[in-house]
Amino acid sequence: MDATGDRKLFLGARLKRLRRDLSLTQTAMAADLRVSPSYLNHIERNQRPVSAQLLLRLAETYDVDLRALGRPSGPDLAQLTELFTDPLFEGLPVPRHEALQLAEEAPAAAEALVRLYRAFADRRDRERVEADRLGVATDVTAADHVRDFIQSRDNHFPELDTLGEALHAELTSGAAPGLPSESLDVLIRARLLSRHGLSVRVMPAEVMVEWTRRYDPHRGRLLLSESLSPSSRAFACAYQLVLIELGARLDEMADAASLPDRAARDLLKIALTNALSAAVLMPYAAFRRAAEETGYDLSRLMARFSVGFEQAAHRLTTLSRPTARGVPFFLMRVDQAGNVSKRFASDAFPFARLGGACPRWKLYSAFRTPGRIVTQIIETPDGRRWFTLARTVTRHGGQSWGGEPSTEGHDLAIGLGCELRHAHRLVYARGLDLERPQVTPIGPACRLCDRHPCAERAAPPADRPLTVDDWSKSVSAYPFG
Repeated sequence: MDATGDRKLFLGARLKRLRRDLSLTQTAMAADLRVSPSYLNHIERNQRPVSAQLLLRLAETYDVDLRALGRPSGPDLAQLTELFTDPLFEGLPVPRHEALQLAEEAPAAAEALVRLYRAFADRRDRERVEADRLGVATDVTAADHVRDFIQSRDNHFPELDTLGEALHAELTSGAAPGLPSESLDVLIRARLLSRHGLSVRVMPAEVMVEWTRRYDPHRGRLLLSESLSPSSRAFACAYQLVLIELGARLDEMADAASLPDRAARDLLKIALTNALSAAVLMPYAAFRRAAEETGYDLSRLMARFSVGFEQAAHRLTTLSRPTARGVPFFLMRVDQAGNVSKRFASDAFPFARLGGACPRWKLYSAFRTPGRIVTQIIETPDGRRWFTLARTVTRHGGQSWGGEPSTEGHDLAIGLGCELRHAHRLVYARGLDLERPQVTPIGPACRLCDRHPCAERAAPPADRPLTVDDWSKSVSAYPFG
């Protein structure tokens, strides 16, 4: 083993632990290893690498397994780094070198910290399960406050729909009959320039760096990243227009919500601005009429209003005008790791607010067929049945191979669904026997799910004792009573 070339071994903390485990002083160990106490001191302080000759003496003198000496005896840096990113430690940043020092020099203390944290996290999970069942919020973040506020209004804001329809009509009032929908983007840009002196420029992604949209008021420019699709660029222009012309009203609505902190209030304003932008591009009456006429065919809605799949799907969850309701949809957006970044519903929502979605739902299998819609009828534990469809979409502004900006990929999945009693209105359900459908029973996130047995279960239920038996094997990795 070469400890003097490219692979220098600095094992100071582990050598110090070994010496302490043997109840030796530095002088005594130095004598055993036939080195000077000062040299051993330098090694323990990582000021000198451990030579191959010294490693052999360690093995011969103390019967040390060199492989064990080279392995960390407690949690590694990655485990501690993940632990310290928990919101519990917000405001107390732990530098990487301190976490490394803890792992290297105090492995027993690091292991104690990890065990204590795991006990805390397990208890927190159990409390979340109970809170979810009782409908009580716990560990609520600013995003949770905003999501709960929007859901309390069934994701429907009549004033925004009215403002959006009025602005759309004003934008198109002088246009020729039969104006192609893609020309709305041109009309919005023209209004930004003529009324507000704001020009729109598409910039290279390497210039925009992390930003997909930036407003430069000093130069009168709206900068858009080339990584955005045409529909996303149109949405960005509509967003800037409503922010300039109707920002005061959006501020009033955000303030009137009386959310508990500034961060939640600001996030709500962004959500309201997004909703108003969608109402301009997809005015309520015209969009709902088109949805009904096409059987809620998303591809035709996308083409007619020049919007993306996610934009059209999200808009479908807002059609709750009392005099002209659409199908009451819910929507969930996930990434391939199972993280949920969107949950919206115009009526009931069949999934828990906490945790992810069930692996038996085809939302996740959509990643195997990028760009294609997959349908499924599911049944939740309360016995309700839902018609669902799922499709992948692209997260614009991501990084491609080599770190360069990318405009391609299918790294998110959108799940859209409604109660089965509404499915006959959807083009996607045509030809299916809705009276005797093939149904897939599903549950909420695995930690919240009581269904058993389940071959897809990825985690034990938080509130049920396991019944592990070495005489038999269940289809589930976590059998319980």
